[in-house]
Amino acid sequence: MKAWTLPAPAPVEARPLELVEAPIPEPAPDELLVRVRACAVCRTDLHVVEGELPVRRPRVVPGHQAVGEVVRAGPEARGFRTGQRVGIAWLRRTCGGCRRCRGGRENLCDAAELTGWTADGGFAELAVVPAAFAHAVPEGFPAAQAAPLLCAGIIGYRALRLTGLAERGGFAGARLGIYGFGAAGHVVLQLARARGAEVHVLTRDRERHQALAAELGAAWVGGANDLPPAPLDAAILFAPAGELVPAALKALDKGATLVLGGIHMSPTPPLEYALLYGERVVRSVANNTREDARELLEEAARIPVRTHVVPFPFEDLPEALIALKRGAVRGAAVVELGSWPVVQDRVSPDLEPGRRSEVQQETPFGPE
Repeated sequence: MKAWTLPAPAPVEARPLELVEAPIPEPAPDELLVRVRACAVCRTDLHVVEGELPVRRPRVVPGHQAVGEVVRAGPEARGFRTGQRVGIAWLRRTCGGCRRCRGGRENLCDAAELTGWTADGGFAELAVVPAAFAHAVPEGFPAAQAAPLLCAGIIGYRALRLTGLAERGGFAGARLGIYGFGAAGHVVLQLARARGAEVHVLTRDRERHQALAAELGAAWVGGANDLPPAPLDAAILFAPAGELVPAALKALDKGATLVLGGIHMSPTPPLEYALLYGERVVRSVANNTREDARELLEEAARIPVRTHVVPFPFEDLPEALIALKRGAVRGAAVVELGSWPVVQDRVSPDLEPGRRSEVQQETPFGPE
């Protein structure tokens, strides 16, 4: 099969990933072998490829937002049938026995395996995933539109929960700020609006990100360092920019929470105590639980959430990463593999080289 591997981290402009002919992975007894159809590109992939996250698996295959069909199941794998569509997310496996796992906080397990970082991920024709950590993707949902929900959506959903708005009077009428408006931000805006919140988006890119936020119904759109028209009841910082933490705190009302939604962030400058005074809270999001994924997929289908994607052919993954780093993606970048069929133990080499569509695709996440 064909797979993108990382021999050594380097800036994505140097194109450090290598497209190789790799052995077809053999699923463990409790795992599924999945033919990947689409894999969304996440900022965490950038952190892995560029070495901002330390190497945990030599020549790892990145990618952790994959959608495909079950090709084969190990003898102990339960819950899925051959041909069923499944999603592969960041959390790949946990120990199941530590106090965090037993207490419903498996996202904090010290022994967790993480797709595309400590284990091979979805930028390949085939991938393996423990059946207990795979997610059913309802039929009728295009793979490319479902893929961004498997990390951007899940992390956004968890960040929304950690704002505490549900416990502090509910979302109806609450003012939520979103700093950075990429794949996660554009999903969270739709979730929050569906719950009744007034969403304010603060981001630098006017042409792409601010315009998309306005199209999706943001109550107010401004620059990353601007003050919104009224104090915020909560905010989520998706941009991995520590220098925005003071700006976000200045925008918060008393008793409000700022959630930091990234796995990696640049240094945060010293904070004046006045920014925290008034019982303001700063907290991070770490990974996700399987329950987060199940709840997000159900809610996204019910609304329905519309994922805005820019598709890239499989062989253009390096260009997708560069576009993501430069902020040139309106919504989510998704690598598509539908034209790379696997035939027994061989990969068809005759894919006609294609170019990324310049037309943004929008599809309701849910049956039409």
